Amino acid sequence: MKNKYLLIFIAISFFISFITAENLFNISSEKLDKVSKKYGKKAVQRVQLWDKVIEKAKGQDILYQLKYVNDFFNKVKYLRDSDHWGQNDYWASPFEFLGTGAGDCEDYAIAKYFTLRQLGVPDEKLRITYVKLKQRGTKYEQAHMVLTYYHKPTSTPIVLDNVNKKLKLASKRPDLTPVYSFNANGLWQAKNKGRTSVKVGENNLKNWKSMMSRI
Repeated sequence: MKNKYLLIFIAISFFISFITAENLFNISSEKLDKVSKKYGKKAVQRVQLWDKVIEKAKGQDILYQLKYVNDFFNKVKYLRDSDHWGQNDYWASPFEFLGTGAGDCEDYAIAKYFTLRQLGVPDEKLRITYVKLKQRGTKYEQAHMVLTYYHKPTSTPIVLDNVNKKLKLASKRPDLTPVYSFNANGLWQAKNKGRTSVKVGENNLKNWKSMMSRI
């Protein structure tokens, strides 16, 4: 009798894993299995939704992709690193972000960046930008990160943000003051109050390298 139940359990497990694999388009079943073991069923559902978002956005025009990806990740719960990870500054990978179902500003920007790269948006058109965010109704500024999209190198970028959730040109975001920006291939320093920037070298940021090692 025990062997019978064991065989039934194995058969059901195989069936579930088969169905899960069949439903994936862009994420490997092995990766999903790791998410399941580490974070549980709800995390698996979030990653499956992410996979569907990528698939649905394929072949769409760039503004659709930007908005669709921005809207999807902005639904994830905001949580400070100190409360979430017990650290002052932790850059989560997209799988950690969706796996735990929470994160802070750089986690939103990083997840959006990698998703758009998955959709074929060239790296040179995307930068994760560290900014100073002016708090509404005050003179105070706080550290913040957003993703920026450049249609052309000299274009005013579109801002993908988890605070102001609407896509806006950077020129329409006077509350943001760029400090530096980066992608997988470089690091830029903002100049002229963020109106221009200059490449200062490769992306050797410690937090970026640490995050990349966990993907």
